[in-house]
Amino acid sequence: MNDFIHQLPEMVAKIREIRDILITNIVLIGQTPAPTFREKRRSTVFMERLAEFGVDEVTTDGYRNPIGIIRGTNSEKPPIFAVAHLDTFYEKDIVFNYTIGENTITGPGLLDNSLGVAVLVSLPEVFKQLNLRFESDIVLAGTIQSVGRGNLRGVRHLLKTWPTPIRGGVCLEGIELGRLNYFSDGMIRGEIDCRVAEEKGVPDKSTPNAILILNEVINEIMNLRLSQRPRAHIVLGKITGGANHGKTARNASLGFEIRSDSYKMVKLIYNDIKDIADGIAHENDVELSIKTISNLKAARLKFNHPLVKATAAILKALGIKPVSKSTESALSIFLSRRIPAVTLGITHGENYYTENATMQIEPMFMGIAQVVGVLKAIDDGACDEQ
Repeated sequence: MNDFIHQLPEMVAKIREIRDILITNIVLIGQTPAPTFREKRRSTVFMERLAEFGVDEVTTDGYRNPIGIIRGTNSEKPPIFAVAHLDTFYEKDIVFNYTIGENTITGPGLLDNSLGVAVLVSLPEVFKQLNLRFESDIVLAGTIQSVGRGNLRGVRHLLKTWPTPIRGGVCLEGIELGRLNYFSDGMIRGEIDCRVAEEKGVPDKSTPNAILILNEVINEIMNLRLSQRPRAHIVLGKITGGANHGKTARNASLGFEIRSDSYKMVKLIYNDIKDIADGIAHENDVELSIKTISNLKAARLKFNHPLVKATAAILKALGIKPVSKSTESALSIFLSRRIPAVTLGITHGENYYTENATMQIEPMFMGIAQVVGVLKAIDDGACDEQ
């Protein structure tokens, strides 16, 4: 494996030679809309490209996750998974035109996660370019219903129903190159909706304001004393409400996320927030409802796990500084099922969630080389101690 790691910098130049194929796949995937729950068109493009690249099998599982399988040389070895979520945070179900510059590509949904999907579908051509074969089957899976309300349903079903043991996994995200995620915090993402009933004959100025009610909720949440061990954190990430500038808001919504390295702590804090909402609803005679959008249990590999150590060595061999932090992604589903896995970023970018999301092309070739290196490390036994 050490010899292979030392060869990775040379492989970057070979991967760069198929730049046109990579960019074509980025544009094809990125310009095919894939809002959560409406990924069918992108799934079709994904499978068509894999078929064109001559993978051994193209199919879907029982949940309609599109899958390509590259057969390995040893049928006794469990498969290795490479996955990327098909859906994007960009919810508009219309076609967008991507802009290709000298060293950049720009377009909605590019960084999360059209780029990751495009690299995934390009791996068969990358392997051919590098004349690379694996002992294990390589399963290339685009997972549906992952972000937001999708709650990672696609990858949950894929791993739960796969008929054989799985040797290890690599989760692909568009950015940031250098990320080495090998643990996931426990998380609950929720929404609090405030609705004020309209009463005939009651002046508008006398009606409770839904936005101000949620402001009381926010103030109470900010007063919560959060644990330092196990550590815990609350993110108030989204607030919407009201109809226009001159009318008292009768509806408003607050989006929040609770994170901790203890899922038990996450649930305790969620219950505290529910009590806050119930109390403020009672005192102000309004409707405050709280609901869970998505949730994950805490899971991790140890830093000294062979897969983590091998991945760090691969990044360093490519001149990339590894950066590790928690990720609330498909990785947690792999780890919760005791399947060793890591999440990697492909390149650098900016304007993450906007129509002008932009990626850098040149670092992508190193990003793809790292993916190849980690797949080879798993194939050489980095996960077999389990």
